[in-house]
Amino acid sequence: MIKNQDLNERSLYLLKSLVERYIHDGQPVGSRALSKDPQLNLSPASIRNVMADLEDMGLIHSPHTSAGRVPTVSGYRLFVDSLLTVKPLVSSELNQMQTSLLSDNEKTSDVLTKASHLLSEMTQMAGVVTLPRRESVSLQHIEFLPMSNNRVLVIFVTNGDEVHNKIINTDKRFSPAELQQAANYLNSVYSGRSLASIRNLVLKEMERDHSEVNQGMLDAVSMAQLTFAQQPKDDYVLSGETNLMGFSELSDMDRLKQLFEAFSQKRGVIHLLDQCLQADGVQIFIGEESGYSAFDRCSLVTAPYSVNNEVVGVLGVIGPTRMAYEKVIPFVDVTAKLLGAALNPK
Repeated sequence: MIKNQDLNERSLYLLKSLVERYIHDGQPVGSRALSKDPQLNLSPASIRNVMADLEDMGLIHSPHTSAGRVPTVSGYRLFVDSLLTVKPLVSSELNQMQTSLLSDNEKTSDVLTKASHLLSEMTQMAGVVTLPRRESVSLQHIEFLPMSNNRVLVIFVTNGDEVHNKIINTDKRFSPAELQQAANYLNSVYSGRSLASIRNLVLKEMERDHSEVNQGMLDAVSMAQLTFAQQPKDDYVLSGETNLMGFSELSDMDRLKQLFEAFSQKRGVIHLLDQCLQADGVQIFIGEESGYSAFDRCSLVTAPYSVNNEVVGVLGVIGPTRMAYEKVIPFVDVTAKLLGAALNPK
Protein backbone atom coordinates (compact mmCIF):
# COMPACT_ATOMS: atom_id res chain seq x y z
CA MET A 1 0.00 0.00 0.00
CA ILE A 2 1.32 3.42 -0.98
CA LYS A 3 1.66 5.86 1.92
CA ASN A 4 1.87 9.62 1.86
CA GLN A 5 5.59 9.56 2.70
CA ASP A 6 6.14 7.85 -0.67
CA LEU A 7 5.12 11.07 -2.44
CA ASN A 8 6.50 14.59 -2.26
CA GLU A 9 4.35 17.47 -1.10
CA ARG A 10 3.61 18.63 -4.64
CA SER A 11 2.38 15.19 -5.73
CA LEU A 12 0.25 14.82 -2.63
CA TYR A 13 -1.38 18.19 -3.17
CA LEU A 14 -2.05 17.42 -6.82
CA LEU A 15 -3.62 14.08 -5.92
CA LYS A 16 -5.76 15.75 -3.27
CA SER A 17 -6.92 18.40 -5.75
CA LEU A 18 -7.68 15.81 -8.40
CA VAL A 19 -9.74 13.63 -6.05
CA GLU A 20 -11.67 16.60 -4.69
CA ARG A 21 -12.44 17.87 -8.19
CA TYR A 22 -13.57 14.46 -9.36
CA ILE A 23 -15.79 13.97 -6.31
CA HIS A 24 -17.35 17.39 -6.89
CA ASP A 25 -17.75 17.32 -10.68
CA GLY A 26 -17.95 13.63 -11.51
CA GLN A 27 -15.82 14.15 -14.61
CA PRO A 28 -12.24 13.04 -15.36
CA VAL A 29 -9.80 15.76 -14.33
CA GLY A 30 -7.27 17.05 -16.85
CA SER A 31 -4.04 18.95 -16.46
CA ARG A 32 -5.59 22.17 -17.77
CA ALA A 33 -8.21 22.19 -14.98
CA LEU A 34 -5.56 21.51 -12.34
CA SER A 35 -3.27 24.23 -13.72
CA LYS A 36 -5.87 26.81 -12.70
CA ASP A 37 -5.21 26.00 -9.04
CA PRO A 38 -2.96 28.88 -7.84
CA GLN A 39 -1.46 26.81 -5.04
CA LEU A 40 -0.01 24.29 -7.48
CA ASN A 41 1.90 26.95 -9.43
CA LEU A 42 2.76 24.42 -12.15
CA SER A 43 2.46 24.49 -15.90
CA PRO A 44 0.11 22.01 -17.61
CA ALA A 45 3.19 20.14 -18.86
CA SER A 46 4.62 19.78 -15.34
CA ILE A 47 1.21 18.69 -14.07
CA ARG A 48 1.04 16.03 -16.78
CA ASN A 49 4.41 14.70 -15.63
CA VAL A 50 3.24 14.47 -12.01
CA MET A 51 0.00 12.83 -13.13
CA ALA A 52 2.00 10.29 -15.13
CA ASP A 53 3.95 9.43 -11.99
CA LEU A 54 0.72 9.06 -9.99
CA GLU A 55 -0.66 6.82 -12.71
CA ASP A 56 2.47 4.66 -12.64
CA MET A 57 1.95 4.26 -8.90
CA GLY A 58 -1.62 3.09 -9.47
CA LEU A 59 -3.23 6.07 -7.73
CA ILE A 60 -5.08 7.45 -10.75
CA HIS A 61 -6.04 6.12 -14.16
CA SER A 62 -7.48 7.30 -17.46
CA PRO A 63 -10.98 6.00 -18.21
CA HIS A 64 -11.46 4.98 -21.83
CA THR A 65 -9.92 7.54 -24.20
CA SER A 66 -10.38 10.55 -21.93
CA ALA A 67 -7.44 12.87 -21.46
CA GLY A 68 -8.47 13.34 -17.84
CA ARG A 69 -7.75 11.10 -14.89
CA VAL A 70 -9.86 9.66 -12.08
CA PRO A 71 -8.79 8.17 -8.74
CA THR A 72 -8.29 4.43 -8.34
CA VAL A 73 -9.26 2.60 -5.15
CA SER A 74 -5.65 3.05 -3.99
CA GLY A 75 -5.90 6.75 -4.76
CA TYR A 76 -9.09 7.10 -2.76
CA ARG A 77 -7.55 5.12 0.10
CA LEU A 78 -4.51 7.40 0.31
CA PHE A 79 -6.80 10.42 0.10
CA VAL A 80 -9.12 9.18 2.87
CA ASP A 81 -6.33 8.01 5.18
CA SER A 82 -3.90 10.90 4.80
CA LEU A 83 -5.26 13.89 2.89
CA LEU A 84 -8.89 14.22 3.89
CA THR A 85 -10.07 17.07 6.08
CA VAL A 86 -13.31 16.01 7.77
CA LYS A 87 -15.84 18.81 8.11
CA PRO A 88 -17.63 19.02 11.47
CA LEU A 89 -21.41 19.12 11.37
CA VAL A 90 -23.02 22.53 11.52
CA SER A 91 -25.35 23.18 14.42
CA SER A 92 -28.52 23.00 12.29
CA GLU A 93 -27.58 19.54 11.04
CA LEU A 94 -26.78 18.33 14.54
CA ASN A 95 -30.05 19.72 15.88
CA GLN A 96 -31.99 17.98 13.10
CA MET A 97 -30.33 14.66 13.91
CA GLN A 98 -30.92 15.01 17.65
CA THR A 99 -34.57 15.94 17.13
CA SER A 100 -35.08 12.96 14.84
CA LEU A 101 -33.45 10.30 17.01
CA LEU A 102 -33.78 11.37 20.62
CA SER A 103 -37.57 11.34 20.91
CA ASP A 104 -39.00 9.71 24.03
CA ASN A 105 -40.95 6.46 24.30
CA GLU A 106 -40.32 5.06 20.83
CA LYS A 107 -39.94 1.41 19.96
CA THR A 108 -36.49 0.16 19.04
CA SER A 109 -37.69 -0.74 15.54
CA ASP A 110 -38.95 2.82 14.99
CA VAL A 111 -35.67 4.34 16.17
CA LEU A 112 -33.64 2.06 13.85
CA THR A 113 -35.85 3.00 10.90
CA LYS A 114 -35.45 6.69 11.72
CA ALA A 115 -31.66 6.32 11.87
CA SER A 116 -31.61 4.64 8.46
CA HIS A 117 -33.85 7.32 6.95
CA LEU A 118 -31.74 10.05 8.54
CA LEU A 119 -28.49 8.72 7.05
CA SER A 120 -30.12 8.50 3.64
CA GLU A 121 -31.69 11.95 3.85
CA MET A 122 -28.53 13.70 5.04
CA THR A 123 -26.25 12.09 2.44
CA GLN A 124 -28.66 11.42 -0.46
CA MET A 125 -27.28 7.89 -0.60
CA ALA A 126 -28.39 4.61 1.00
CA GLY A 127 -28.53 4.36 4.80
CA VAL A 128 -28.27 0.99 6.52
CA VAL A 129 -28.64 -0.01 10.18
CA THR A 130 -28.29 -3.56 11.47
CA LEU A 131 -30.76 -4.69 14.11
CA PRO A 132 -29.28 -5.04 17.59
CA ARG A 133 -27.81 -8.51 18.00
CA ARG A 134 -30.18 -10.73 19.95
CA GLU A 135 -27.18 -11.84 22.03
CA SER A 136 -27.12 -8.43 23.66
CA VAL A 137 -30.87 -7.99 24.11
CA SER A 138 -32.07 -8.41 27.70
CA LEU A 139 -35.21 -10.18 28.83
CA GLN A 140 -37.67 -8.08 30.81
CA HIS A 141 -40.71 -10.36 31.07
CA ILE A 142 -42.02 -13.66 29.71
CA GLU A 143 -45.45 -15.32 29.57
CA PHE A 144 -46.64 -18.74 28.31
CA LEU A 145 -50.11 -19.40 26.88
CA PRO A 146 -51.39 -22.93 26.12
CA MET A 147 -52.32 -23.89 22.56
CA SER A 148 -53.45 -27.13 20.95
CA ASN A 149 -51.27 -30.21 20.30
CA ASN A 150 -48.65 -29.54 23.00
CA ARG A 151 -47.87 -26.15 21.56
CA VAL A 152 -47.22 -23.10 23.70
CA LEU A 153 -47.33 -19.45 22.68
CA VAL A 154 -44.42 -17.57 24.24
CA ILE A 155 -44.73 -13.81 24.65
CA PHE A 156 -41.59 -12.11 25.87
CA VAL A 157 -40.60 -8.48 26.25
CA THR A 158 -37.02 -7.32 25.69
CA ASN A 159 -35.35 -4.04 26.60
CA GLY A 160 -38.57 -2.64 27.98
CA ASP A 161 -40.44 -2.02 24.73
CA GLU A 162 -40.08 -4.83 22.17
CA VAL A 163 -42.72 -7.55 22.33
CA HIS A 164 -41.91 -10.87 20.64
CA ASN A 165 -44.11 -13.89 19.94
CA LYS A 166 -42.93 -17.44 19.36
CA ILE A 167 -44.67 -20.81 19.24
CA ILE A 168 -42.77 -23.73 20.79
CA ASN A 169 -43.56 -27.45 20.74
CA THR A 170 -43.24 -29.17 24.13
CA ASP A 171 -42.93 -32.84 25.07
CA LYS A 172 -46.11 -32.80 27.10
CA ARG A 173 -49.28 -30.80 27.60
CA PHE A 174 -49.04 -28.10 30.26
CA SER A 175 -51.93 -26.67 32.24
CA PRO A 176 -52.33 -22.88 32.46
CA ALA A 177 -51.26 -23.08 36.12
CA GLU A 178 -48.04 -24.94 35.22
CA LEU A 179 -47.27 -22.41 32.50
CA GLN A 180 -47.84 -19.56 34.94
CA GLN A 181 -45.52 -21.22 37.46
CA ALA A 182 -42.83 -21.62 34.78
CA ALA A 183 -43.17 -17.98 33.75
CA ASN A 184 -42.96 -16.81 37.38
CA TYR A 185 -39.77 -18.82 37.88
CA LEU A 186 -38.08 -17.51 34.71
CA ASN A 187 -39.07 -13.91 35.44
CA SER A 188 -37.67 -14.14 38.96
CA VAL A 189 -34.38 -15.76 37.90
CA TYR A 190 -33.60 -14.38 34.44
CA SER A 191 -35.29 -10.99 34.12
CA GLY A 192 -32.76 -8.30 33.21
CA ARG A 193 -30.22 -10.77 31.82
CA SER A 194 -29.13 -10.88 28.19
CA LEU A 195 -30.54 -13.68 26.08
CA ALA A 196 -27.01 -14.97 25.49
CA SER A 197 -26.38 -15.33 29.23
CA ILE A 198 -29.83 -16.92 29.70
CA ARG A 199 -28.94 -19.60 27.16
CA ASN A 200 -25.72 -20.37 29.00
CA LEU A 201 -27.45 -20.49 32.38
CA VAL A 202 -30.22 -22.70 31.04
CA LEU A 203 -27.70 -25.19 29.68
CA LYS A 204 -26.01 -25.33 33.07
CA GLU A 205 -29.38 -25.89 34.73
CA MET A 206 -30.10 -28.75 32.34
CA GLU A 207 -26.79 -30.39 33.32
CA ARG A 208 -27.50 -30.24 37.04
CA ASP A 209 -28.44 -33.31 39.05
CA HIS A 210 -32.18 -33.62 38.54
CA SER A 211 -32.60 -34.70 42.15
CA GLU A 212 -31.69 -31.16 43.14
CA VAL A 213 -34.25 -29.58 40.81
CA ASN A 214 -38.03 -29.86 41.14
CA GLN A 215 -40.21 -30.64 38.15
CA GLY A 216 -41.54 -27.10 37.87
CA MET A 217 -38.03 -25.70 37.52
CA LEU A 218 -37.16 -28.35 34.95
CA ASP A 219 -40.26 -27.54 32.93
CA ALA A 220 -39.47 -23.83 33.05
CA VAL A 221 -35.87 -24.34 31.99
CA SER A 222 -36.93 -26.68 29.19
CA MET A 223 -39.32 -24.08 27.81
CA ALA A 224 -36.69 -21.37 28.12
CA GLN A 225 -34.31 -23.54 26.13
CA LEU A 226 -36.90 -23.98 23.38
CA THR A 227 -37.60 -20.26 23.36
CA PHE A 228 -34.06 -18.92 23.28
CA ALA A 229 -32.03 -21.76 21.79
CA GLN A 230 -32.05 -20.57 18.20
CA GLN A 231 -30.92 -17.21 17.00
CA PRO A 232 -33.21 -15.30 14.67
CA LYS A 233 -31.77 -14.40 11.29
CA ASP A 234 -29.69 -11.26 11.23
CA ASP A 235 -31.34 -8.35 9.52
CA TYR A 236 -30.99 -4.69 8.77
CA VAL A 237 -33.02 -1.63 7.91
CA LEU A 238 -32.18 -0.06 4.53
CA SER A 239 -33.35 3.31 3.27
CA GLY A 240 -32.71 5.39 0.16
CA GLU A 241 -31.34 2.63 -2.06
CA THR A 242 -33.07 4.25 -5.05
CA ASN A 243 -30.83 7.30 -4.49
CA LEU A 244 -27.98 5.22 -5.92
CA MET A 245 -29.70 5.18 -9.31
CA GLY A 246 -28.89 8.88 -9.65
CA PHE A 247 -25.12 8.33 -9.78
CA SER A 248 -23.80 7.79 -13.30
CA GLU A 249 -21.14 5.29 -12.20
CA LEU A 250 -23.85 3.07 -10.69
CA SER A 251 -26.56 3.58 -13.32
CA ASP A 252 -25.60 0.64 -15.55
CA MET A 253 -28.61 -1.71 -15.44
CA ASP A 254 -26.57 -4.86 -14.90
CA ARG A 255 -24.65 -3.23 -12.07
CA LEU A 256 -27.83 -1.87 -10.49
CA LYS A 257 -29.46 -5.28 -10.72
CA GLN A 258 -26.50 -6.90 -8.97
CA LEU A 259 -26.53 -4.22 -6.28
CA PHE A 260 -30.26 -4.46 -5.59
CA GLU A 261 -30.11 -8.26 -5.54
CA ALA A 262 -27.39 -7.97 -2.89
CA PHE A 263 -29.67 -5.72 -0.83
CA SER A 264 -32.52 -8.21 -1.23
CA GLN A 265 -30.54 -11.33 -0.33
CA LYS A 266 -28.89 -9.55 2.62
CA ARG A 267 -26.46 -12.33 3.55
CA GLY A 268 -23.41 -10.78 1.88
CA VAL A 269 -24.22 -7.30 3.16
CA ILE A 270 -24.70 -8.62 6.70
CA HIS A 271 -21.37 -10.47 6.50
CA LEU A 272 -19.67 -7.25 5.42
CA LEU A 273 -21.32 -5.22 8.16
CA ASP A 274 -20.42 -7.84 10.76
CA GLN A 275 -16.76 -7.17 9.99
CA CYS A 276 -17.30 -3.65 11.32
CA LEU A 277 -18.66 -4.68 14.72
CA GLN A 278 -15.24 -4.61 16.35
CA ALA A 279 -14.05 -1.46 14.59
CA ASP A 280 -12.87 1.42 16.72
CA GLY A 281 -15.08 4.17 15.33
CA VAL A 282 -15.65 4.83 11.65
CA GLN A 283 -14.49 2.20 9.15
CA ILE A 284 -14.45 2.65 5.38
CA PHE A 285 -14.49 0.06 2.59
CA ILE A 286 -13.68 1.51 -0.83
CA GLY A 287 -14.62 -0.43 -3.96
CA GLU A 288 -13.21 -3.93 -4.12
CA GLU A 289 -11.74 -3.57 -0.60
CA SER A 290 -15.06 -4.97 0.63
CA GLY A 291 -14.36 -8.29 -1.09
CA TYR A 292 -17.98 -8.22 -2.24
CA SER A 293 -18.30 -7.93 -6.02
CA ALA A 294 -21.69 -6.18 -5.85
CA PHE A 295 -19.93 -3.28 -4.09
CA ASP A 296 -17.00 -2.93 -6.51
CA ARG A 297 -18.13 0.56 -7.53
CA CYS A 298 -19.35 1.51 -4.06
CA SER A 299 -17.93 2.72 -0.79
CA LEU A 300 -19.33 1.78 2.59
CA VAL A 301 -18.76 4.10 5.54
CA THR A 302 -19.73 2.45 8.85
CA ALA A 303 -19.61 2.90 12.60
CA PRO A 304 -20.69 0.56 15.42
CA TYR A 305 -23.35 1.64 17.89
CA SER A 306 -23.49 0.63 21.54
CA VAL A 307 -26.11 0.06 24.23
CA ASN A 308 -25.01 -0.13 27.87
CA ASN A 309 -21.38 0.22 26.71
CA GLU A 310 -21.68 -2.94 24.59
CA VAL A 311 -21.49 -2.87 20.79
CA VAL A 312 -24.76 -4.32 19.49
CA GLY A 313 -24.91 -3.27 15.84
CA VAL A 314 -23.52 -1.27 12.95
CA LEU A 315 -24.86 1.53 10.80
CA GLY A 316 -23.51 3.15 7.68
CA VAL A 317 -23.89 4.81 4.32
CA ILE A 318 -23.56 3.04 0.97
CA GLY A 319 -22.76 5.15 -2.05
CA PRO A 320 -20.43 5.48 -5.01
CA THR A 321 -16.68 5.58 -4.44
CA ARG A 322 -17.02 9.18 -5.59
CA MET A 323 -18.70 10.29 -2.38
CA ALA A 324 -18.02 13.35 -0.27
CA TYR A 325 -16.17 11.47 2.47
CA GLU A 326 -15.48 14.63 4.48
CA LYS A 327 -19.26 15.05 4.96
CA VAL A 328 -20.36 11.41 5.14
CA ILE A 329 -17.88 10.37 7.84
CA PRO A 330 -19.13 12.81 10.53
CA PHE A 331 -22.78 12.02 9.67
CA VAL A 332 -22.14 8.32 10.24
CA ASP A 333 -20.09 8.88 13.38
CA VAL A 334 -22.61 11.19 15.04
CA THR A 335 -25.61 9.06 14.03
CA ALA A 336 -24.01 6.00 15.65
CA LYS A 337 -23.53 7.92 18.90
CA LEU A 338 -27.08 9.33 18.84
CA LEU A 339 -28.60 5.93 18.06
CA GLY A 340 -26.78 4.37 20.99
CA ALA A 341 -28.05 7.16 23.25
CA ALA A 342 -31.61 6.71 21.95
CA LEU A 343 -31.56 2.95 22.61
CA ASN A 344 -30.01 3.10 26.07
CA PRO A 345 -32.61 2.41 28.77
CA LYS A 346 -33.88 5.67 30.18
